[in-house]
Amino acid sequence: MNNKLQIFYPLILVGVLAGGIFLGMSLADNSPANPIIFKGNDRDKFAKVVRYVEQEYVDSVNTGPLVEEAIQDFLQSLDPHSYYISAEERAAYSEPLEGNFDGIGVEFRIVKDTVVVVNPITGGPSEKVGILAGDRIVTVEDSLIAGVGITNRDVMDLLRGKKDTKVKVGILRGKNEDLQSVIITRGEIPIVSIPVALKADDRTGYIRITRFARNTFEEFKQALNEIGPGKERLIIDLRGNGGGYLQTAIALADEFLKEGELIVYTEGENQERRTYEASGRGKLQDIELIILQNEGSASASEILAGAIQDNDRGVIIGRRSFGKGLVQDEIPFRDNSAMRLTIARYYTPAGRCIQRPYGEDVDYEGDYSDRLQGGELLSADSISFPDSLRFTTKTGRTVYGGGGIMPDMFIPVDTTANSEFLSEVLYSGALNRFCFQYADEHRTSLTDLGDARGFDSGFQVNEMIFQEFLAFCAEEDIEPTADELSRSREELDRRIAAGIARVIHGESGYFQIFLKDDKEYQAALGYGSDALISQKQ
Repeated sequence: MNNKLQIFYPLILVGVLAGGIFLGMSLADNSPANPIIFKGNDRDKFAKVVRYVEQEYVDSVNTGPLVEEAIQDFLQSLDPHSYYISAEERAAYSEPLEGNFDGIGVEFRIVKDTVVVVNPITGGPSEKVGILAGDRIVTVEDSLIAGVGITNRDVMDLLRGKKDTKVKVGILRGKNEDLQSVIITRGEIPIVSIPVALKADDRTGYIRITRFARNTFEEFKQALNEIGPGKERLIIDLRGNGGGYLQTAIALADEFLKEGELIVYTEGENQERRTYEASGRGKLQDIELIILQNEGSASASEILAGAIQDNDRGVIIGRRSFGKGLVQDEIPFRDNSAMRLTIARYYTPAGRCIQRPYGEDVDYEGDYSDRLQGGELLSADSISFPDSLRFTTKTGRTVYGGGGIMPDMFIPVDTTANSEFLSEVLYSGALNRFCFQYADEHRTSLTDLGDARGFDSGFQVNEMIFQEFLAFCAEEDIEPTADELSRSREELDRRIAAGIARVIHGESGYFQIFLKDDKEYQAALGYGSDALISQKQ
């Protein structure tokens, strides 16, 4: 045995020495007799490795991007919603939730390489100096921006700026007018989270909420004023609402619940349980409530829907929500970068955690495709829940956790009008571009139809308009088959009319038309008091 050891030992030693030759003299400097000593625990090791690389690496190296990438990889390995935000990205991440930015206050579109004002924001800096829908912005500070391949990002960089600073723009209005120079003083521009509030009928109001931002609750109160008094029920549309601030969802839920009713509670390994209950000061405790949701409704949307469902306070209509039950905290760094770290799970009043599974073996981002292929978006019967995910509300109704809020009334996705042509004109933006071009060319006659209701009753997509649309699509190399036209014609007519209405009357014009054939919305309108009462039993 000893002889065998003596034979193999030199071979092992040669291997080690070969490695020493490859690594160079540093091995001698940090041989087992002189190791690099990492004092402290593993949390200190990463910083020391970076510091040592900066001091000793053979070439100069910019460790900043490498460190950021390592931090991102580390956080993303924890869960899908913990991540790192660079200083450059942070403002863009936070802006929609903070609810405002500084700029000139226009909604714009680039049409034929020219910046066109879709609408000036009401009360904003551009409206105050007389900018109108349809105006072309062709110069900024006397520099030409038309016909030079400008991008949306370029436009925002040029027109946004600190409040009270000035920018000079050159405007073309109409076809024959000369260039007008206008100086605009930038101001604070609100980012709305409630784009539309409508009187659905004599007794029903409709409010669409697209995110739970810092100013959403104030917008909600304004929306109620727009709808007017005397409404007996309210439809809140949360479809596609990806969430936002926890406190905003709590404030909205508080408007509908009685004093002491549980809204939500949060808890984590390093976070004590925090319970949020209704204050009893809500002004809508007796109004009938219906919430619309779909597979894109997440996070704060699910907090509101879960609080309403578990307290038997209203009815949820649509499809199973996304399933995000994790709470993040934002921790800023000195360079204005930040990390958003999951610190707790939230639980609905019945004790449900609605976070869906995640991990290496789960296609978290491909959930929609999985639901579609599995039949869930077409039939509620395709969804099964284990007994461990069954919960009971205080009146004895069964609700489910572990992957979203299951609605009380399921409405399947309508696929009857689907076609490749419809998908292409929607996702390529061709339909929106056509609607803007048509509305811009016929702005006077369309405006003469009156308000959004007048437009709805007075405008129709006739055959001439539809043929214009097909010719427009052909110029963009998008052409349908006869079967695709047959399947999608009615849906295309609806979307063209709604798109043109949006250019002339904004979101209220769009939804005035779009909601007429919206199955979830129509189901909500038909959901009367008797159904609400029986649903609670």
